[in-house]
Amino acid sequence: MSESRIGGCFLLAALLLSGCVEVRGQAQSFASAEDNRRADALLKQMTTAEKIGQLNQPFYLKLPLPGVKADPVSYEDHLRRGEIGSLLFLTDPQEINRLQKIALTETRLHIPILFGFDVIHGFDTEFPVPLAMAASWDPAMAEEAQGIAAEEAGHAGLRWSFAPMLDIARDPRWGRISEGAGEDPYLGAAMARAQVRGFQGTAENPRQFMATLKHFAGYGAATGGRDYDAAYIPEEQLQNVYLPPFRAGVEAGAGAVMSAYMDLNDVPASGNVHLLRETLRDELGFKGFVVSDAFAVGSLVTQGFAQNSSDAALRGATAGVNMDMGSATYLEQMQSLLAQGKMTPAQLDDLARPILAAKYHLGLFEHPYADATDQTHAEMLAKHRQAARMAEERSVVLLRNEGALLPLPKTIKRIAVIGPLGNSKGDMNGPWSLTAKEADSVTVVDGLKAKLPDARVEFAPGVQIAKEFPSSFDGLVGPKVEKPWSADEADRQMKSALDLAKHSDVVVMALGELAIMDFEYSSRSSLQLPGKQQELLEAVQALGKPVVLLLFSTRPLDLSWASEHIPAIMDCYFGGTETGNAVADLLVGDAVPGGKLPVSWPRSVGQVPIFYAHTMSHKPYDSANFTSRYWDLPTTPLYPFGYGLSYSTFSISDLHLSTKSTSVDGSITASVMLTNTGARKADEVVQVYLHQRFGSASRPVRELKGFRRVTLEPGQKEEVSFPVGRTERSYWSAAKAGWVAEPSDFDVWVGESSTATLHDSFTVTP
Repeated sequence: MSESRIGGCFLLAALLLSGCVEVRGQAQSFASAEDNRRADALLKQMTTAEKIGQLNQPFYLKLPLPGVKADPVSYEDHLRRGEIGSLLFLTDPQEINRLQKIALTETRLHIPILFGFDVIHGFDTEFPVPLAMAASWDPAMAEEAQGIAAEEAGHAGLRWSFAPMLDIARDPRWGRISEGAGEDPYLGAAMARAQVRGFQGTAENPRQFMATLKHFAGYGAATGGRDYDAAYIPEEQLQNVYLPPFRAGVEAGAGAVMSAYMDLNDVPASGNVHLLRETLRDELGFKGFVVSDAFAVGSLVTQGFAQNSSDAALRGATAGVNMDMGSATYLEQMQSLLAQGKMTPAQLDDLARPILAAKYHLGLFEHPYADATDQTHAEMLAKHRQAARMAEERSVVLLRNEGALLPLPKTIKRIAVIGPLGNSKGDMNGPWSLTAKEADSVTVVDGLKAKLPDARVEFAPGVQIAKEFPSSFDGLVGPKVEKPWSADEADRQMKSALDLAKHSDVVVMALGELAIMDFEYSSRSSLQLPGKQQELLEAVQALGKPVVLLLFSTRPLDLSWASEHIPAIMDCYFGGTETGNAVADLLVGDAVPGGKLPVSWPRSVGQVPIFYAHTMSHKPYDSANFTSRYWDLPTTPLYPFGYGLSYSTFSISDLHLSTKSTSVDGSITASVMLTNTGARKADEVVQVYLHQRFGSASRPVRELKGFRRVTLEPGQKEEVSFPVGRTERSYWSAAKAGWVAEPSDFDVWVGESSTATLHDSFTVTP
């Protein structure tokens, strides 16, 4: 150990003894002691080749994949040789059972295959995309949704989801913002815990299904928002911003973690010892297994980190990647590494043990087969549609409602639904809805026709949108790419839409992005509405008709013009199977919007990255005579983090602190009175923010430290309380090289968004 590392250890020990460094929560183990005992007993019977086989996870693909060489050995023969521990991208229960039978009856030790898949926000029934679920600020709903997804996938023979994605995203140019919980570590941690519980169940009610925390770590901080590009994150930011959701997922007992593709501080995450061993296992206490992202072990060569495939296998294994997804690098190289003495048999056992323990924990040795029938899909849909509908209703965020245009009267006669997303079934399911059937989903047109059978609901797309540079995923996932219109056809479609709008009582504009635009390998340089949607929106608005804008996208798009000219705007994300019915409920007031933004909404791409929890400069935003950091744009976002309107109104008042002073180990309680001052039963999300005024490091101007979504009848009141203890006040200090909870003065705000004004303060003493 180096002298600097020894000195650092003594410093850390001294801080721990002094009580200044915060000790974090304990991780739960997915596999039990008995699961590990059985895994050890099995390892003693296994050959070296069989152990290496458990580390190999091929893609089950019948079609050629660009850039991936065909394997001359069949899947079946690999199975017979014991060379596959897991398969992914297979969802046909009959095929799963056929392959599982080979593993169980035609191999020496009859070890079952673990089948995994990207069950991101549904399986038979699609729920809102994860960012939309975060916008509900309702972890219980997210837990229910992922529990349903696990139930449905389990019938097909899948026991493992590559979700939840826990990457904090503060750059909306990044396409995979759709899969996470947005910009805030506290909200992200709450959603992480909920989704792990949903997939895996609880200690009292376990489910034979496994979650994966991905992508470890910092993947959402890609330079320029460009997917796969490197991230540069100082340790302080990694600990305080990017790791809390992963810490929460580990503490909730997640069985697997996926290592990321990209370089973190110039070291690829899938070969990063500091990240995967020192941070994930030693610090966070993770005891499950790590699976690489697709081809990431082999890609260590491509990224200029490993010298060759042998070196890549060694570096991946040394860093702690247990399972190689897709590249077969372990399968091809590990025998040689052992023969050369570069790896030991004990290291191989350590890699294979948690994979086998997970298989025991999942009950695969006792119940290895799928039980789905031809009727299962329809049965699951019938059972879960209502839950999906309610989830979307709770996720939609009402951004603007001038003149109380919404809800629309049910007596309305003619509704024009205009825009490329108004009747697109496949796009409503959202990105990563890989098993969804387009025919099952409900569009805005479908929903309004069902909700208002006496109204005349007509549709015109108006414009067509497409990517300028398609990715390798386009055409393989999501709706089929449309043939581009000719110039004459585009002109005809625009005129037809305007004519329809002209003869309507209200125009519902369904604009945004295609689902494939909010996906892996789908970053953007602009936040403008794609194609000629802005031109269409402005032309419709000029007709003088009441206009409601429904935005279908996950990244926040440029609404600077719309926020001044369109009276009603709802951010609908991609709501899954029941999108159209849920949106129709909201449009006519059968449901009341209560979602809140999980991101700060930029005025333009020039503000990116923008987030509320920034530190204070020498010229604070609230100082006298401050205008903006920009000379051409306000510094503030268009809509702040935590913002969202309702059809009702609320007051949050009477902030009371249980004490104005407490010790470092003490706690206070912040309480407010929430009142529904409107005429409708509705929800409000009460949020508490904290600021530490001084300490060993500068702290953000505000940090979310608690929230609660509350339903109240008109006129009803309820006291809402939040604990503010050592945990809420602690942070990772660069000056102390560890977690601290410090004496200081603290500000508390409670309200309906990150701009809450209801304020008090308290003091923490040594």
